[in-house]
Order: sequence, then structure tokens, then C-alpha cells
Amino acid sequence: MAEDNQERQALSLRFPVLLPLILGGRRLLNNLINKINFKITKNSSKIFFDCVIARHSSPLFRKLGESDPKLQIGKIKNLEIAIKSLQGLIIKPGQTFSFWNAIGPTNEKNGYVNGMLISNGWVVEGVGGGLCQLSNLLYWLFLHLPVEVVERSHHSRDVFPDSGRNIPFGTGATVFYNLIDLKVKNTFKYPIQLKLWLSDNQLKGQILSSHFVSEKVHLKEKNHCFIKTPKGVYRYNEIWRETLVEGQIVREEQILTNCAKVMYKPETIDLYLD
Repeated sequence: MAEDNQERQALSLRFPVLLPLILGGRRLLNNLINKINFKITKNSSKIFFDCVIARHSSPLFRKLGESDPKLQIGKIKNLEIAIKSLQGLIIKPGQTFSFWNAIGPTNEKNGYVNGMLISNGWVVEGVGGGLCQLSNLLYWLFLHLPVEVVERSHHSRDVFPDSGRNIPFGTGATVFYNLIDLKVKNTFKYPIQLKLWLSDNQLKGQILSSHFVSEKVHLKEKNHCFIKTPKGVYRYNEIWRETLVEGQIVREEQILTNCAKVMYKPETIDLYLD
């Protein structure tokens, strides 16, 4: 029985030295697939559309546990580089946006520096770290549009207590070059365009369109709680989307359910499970 389990175990676990080769091969394959996929958007314009259909901003500096503040300085440098690759990107109806296809490798050759990475629920330092803030912002913007989220992952652990958070927990999108991507298909009948920039203390973004959108979207959190179990504390919530026309709700739907293990001591526990 032990031999059968060992045979089924992933090669990367049995032979860790092979992990860089395995990841490199997968990345090459993903790059090739994206390159030949004509539905992946690749065009951008320095001329922006007139209609703002979604906007958001997030603080560049937050207290993140006991992490080194210098990593947030590196993060800002990395954000500056990545934004240049996304600026003005146009996603036509039927096309798909790929975060990593637009940005490319986050290595030193392309100017990226060390920033904060989350790996298996732990904070580590790595080149290109901090771009999850950008993918989080983009995902939040896309949730306000009539688009289809093709690929999106989120952290399975709640690493830091809330500090400066201005959107509900669990509405982010983690990324890892180019194995964990954020992909969104434009199912809207008009093209949309990305506009991103940094202020002194904020990452700011807008999604623009060539046409005005009469529908407005409001996202809200329900049933948020911290749950203590024999295996640890978990954070649970639901994200609901309201669609409004002329101020009236015409549709309400639950779009996300989150349950993540908490890696810090929360101030309160709402529910105890034996």
C-alpha cells in the first residue's frame, strides 16, 4: 500500500530538485497557448474611452502583521512596472483578458525587485512580489461589469488582520507567474479598456467603455463571522451582487462564498464548533 501511495505522489514532491524544471515547462506551455490564442487580448491604446463604468482605489501602505515595511517599497516599484504593461489595454467583446499574458515575466531583467509574496499562508520575500494588490483591484473592478470570470484563485488562508481594507474579505485574486492567472472574458456588447495609475499613497484603477452603461452594480457582504474549530479559526463570508437600474434593484445574486483559515488571533470569535 505504501508503494502505491509513493507511485501516485507528484514527481515534484518525490524529487524536489525537479520542481524548477516542472514549473518552467508548465510556464513555457502556458505562454505558447496564450500566444497562439487569438481570443487573448493584446492590443492597447494611448487614447482612452470616455465612459467610466467602474473605479476603485486601494492604499499602497498597510500594516501587514510583522512584515518588513521595506517589502512594501519594493511592491510599489513592481506595481509601477506592471501598470505600464496594462495601461490602455482594450478588451473587445468576445476577447479574454489574461493578467500574465499582458504583464509577462516578473524577473530582474524586466526591472522587478523584491517584494512581499504569500506562499502557503506564509509571508516570503521574492522578486516581483506585491502584484496581488494589482490583481485584487482588477478583479474587484471586473466584478462590477457584465463579464465572465474565466480563471481566478484566492488565498486559502487569511494571513493578516484587517488594516486599511476598504472592500469585503475574500474579493481578491491571487496570482503566480504564469501558473495562477486572472482571466476575464468580455461578454459585454462594447469594448472595455483599463486605466491604472499610482498616487502618493493609492493604487487607482478604472475600467472604461466606449458607451455609457445604465446598470449600476453594488457588492455587499453577508454572514461574516469568525468560527473556532478543533482545527483552528476560520473566517467565513458571502459576497452578493446587486444590479440597479435608475436606483432600483432589478437583480440580486450570491457570487462568492469564502472560508479561509485564519493565521492571526482575531479580536472576537462569533461561532464555536466542536
